Amino acid sequence: MTALQPEPLPSGVDVLSLQRGGPTVQRIMLGTRLRRLRESLNISRPTAASAIRASDAKLCRMELGRVGFKQRDIADLLTLYGVHEPDVRQEFLDSVQRANEPGWWRAYGDAFPSWFEQHLGLEEAASLIRTYEVQFIPGLLQTAAYAEAVIRLGHPISSPDAVQRRVELRMKRQALLAKPGAPKLWVVVDEAALRRPLGGADVMRAQLEHLIETAALPNVTLQVLPFHVGGHAAAGGPITVLRFPVPDLPDVVYLEQLSSALYLDKPEEVDHYLTVMDRLSLVASPAVDSVAFLEQALKDT
Repeated sequence: MTALQPEPLPSGVDVLSLQRGGPTVQRIMLGTRLRRLRESLNISRPTAASAIRASDAKLCRMELGRVGFKQRDIADLLTLYGVHEPDVRQEFLDSVQRANEPGWWRAYGDAFPSWFEQHLGLEEAASLIRTYEVQFIPGLLQTAAYAEAVIRLGHPISSPDAVQRRVELRMKRQALLAKPGAPKLWVVVDEAALRRPLGGADVMRAQLEHLIETAALPNVTLQVLPFHVGGHAAAGGPITVLRFPVPDLPDVVYLEQLSSALYLDKPEEVDHYLTVMDRLSLVASPAVDSVAFLEQALKDT
């Protein structure tokens, strides 16, 4: 019987070698590639799981990029999938090492919950970040003083050192906006977030000034959703949609809750939220008018 051959890898070396986003993105890309290989050969997930002495649930998590990888497991899967070329096998195995390396955010492991780690990696790798905020200024645009006020609201009994660590992490995240190849950030912020005086008048004035300055960056689009619009498509809470520069990474919708978060990547779910974001952008004030709104809000503060 002629052995089944896996479908050709589409410029696989470039895809698997993508460095932005660190281990989070490496895990997702490697898991996606393994799933596509398995499916192209019509090998069931239980059969593949058995080949690496794992449960079906564990293989599912591996293919979703939600757990780390062992080189032995990947080598066994590649053998099962008929991938015998030394160069291709080595590229997969090299990507396992990159997927298991700690991201820069691990140094702040005490400053964020485990469910937020995936967002940090996805944010780092994104080429486009679209976000809507209703209560707060988006984290990527907060000043340190405003961020401290927001963090103290959510963590009222945290020590000053713990609060400061969270502020440092938030400021560190913002560095990606000034890096070479920085992502495009498209923000729609509700007027409520601009009128709520977190941290006092001085903090809010500095925050509004920072928003006006940041809106001038070539990779930042900032729109204000004014009260007079009335009801709108995003009837719930904040929404973030992340898009990536390689086809192996589908768009991801990030929905943060009080003590957890949802990561949605099914096409029908993502399409729904993209439609919501498009509708918000249409009813929000254009970028130029939004800057004028911020300037007026600054005078009113």
